[in-house]
Amino acid sequence: MTTATTPGQGPLSGVRVVELAGIGPGPFAAMLLADLGADVVRVDRPDGPGLGIDPARDVTNRNKRSVVVDLKAPDGAARVLGLAERADVLIEGYRPGVAERLGVGPADCHARNPRLVYGRMTGWGQDGPLAQRAGHDASYIAVTGTLGMIGRPGEPPALPANLLGDYAGGSLYLVVGVLAALHHARATGTGQVVDAAIVDGTAHLSAMIHGMLAAGAWQDRRAANLLDGGCPYYGTYETADGRYMAVGALEPRFYAEFLRLLDLDGLADAHHDRARWPELRERVAARFKSGTRSEWTSRFEGTDACVAPVLSLREAPHHPHLAARATFTEHEGLVQPAPAPRFSATPTRVRTGPALPGTGAEDVARDWDLPHTTA
Repeated sequence: MTTATTPGQGPLSGVRVVELAGIGPGPFAAMLLADLGADVVRVDRPDGPGLGIDPARDVTNRNKRSVVVDLKAPDGAARVLGLAERADVLIEGYRPGVAERLGVGPADCHARNPRLVYGRMTGWGQDGPLAQRAGHDASYIAVTGTLGMIGRPGEPPALPANLLGDYAGGSLYLVVGVLAALHHARATGTGQVVDAAIVDGTAHLSAMIHGMLAAGAWQDRRAANLLDGGCPYYGTYETADGRYMAVGALEPRFYAEFLRLLDLDGLADAHHDRARWPELRERVAARFKSGTRSEWTSRFEGTDACVAPVLSLREAPHHPHLAARATFTEHEGLVQPAPAPRFSATPTRVRTGPALPGTGAEDVARDWDLPHTTA
């Protein structure tokens, strides 16, 4: 059976999204919607976002178009409402109440477009004692218990860049919420507000761990458990050249293969005997220190021992598997992750590079049937 495809458009082709410019999780969420084919119009501020990189290299603005609107100007709110009237989704990342004060809050937008999905991206959420307080990724993941799980005992918790909070607990949950609300709006004709808080999403990510904690299968401290580096056959080891290998040999048959390829004997029972874990860790660490990362990569290649080299950001695009799948792509000289996930009938691609502020105004005015002054 052959499935018809729409080259390079994606499953959200035809969906219109307004993104009120911000930093971090909001732009990433809008990029994901744009990667999936949505027509995303980013409303940039005249003075820029306040924190960010060169717009020409900001990959999170790919597949979008940009207009510049001063929301504090007399006609600023009217221009955004003109876009919201024609959109399916609006995303904003202000502190609670700011959009309302600017005249582009949910009530203002729904008065013009009752079907609109209004996505709100914040760290603390729209209510609660900290709702009006400033914060960043580290603040949000700290109070959810997730940051406290990461790192070695006796050392400060290790910050996982801003991937766990901003993007996993924030952006991805906003996108899930927006798509669910969009489905509801198309079924009922009624839009709604999606309150995506990083603290909520990050806490939700730890659901399995909370279940294990309740069952007595997880200790509430760092590096004491199966999946947090406490287990010697699930962690990282330094090699002779100062690089690292990642080990995930959890299941018995993978563990057996792992020991065989390391040429370690007498350790089969250490898989389930925690009393022997210190001995196992010491012997595994010594073996990995006896060879380079390249040598160990070759040794474990093509096996089911669940061992992989720890690569840098610049190395990752050249990994043979990722290269074969085109997990990374190059567009206009920028190497970047390709859109994900993949679709059989509506494939996605990087259609345009980062949208420079204001460069899409005329096209947006034409395509969205707006007066040029509105866009």
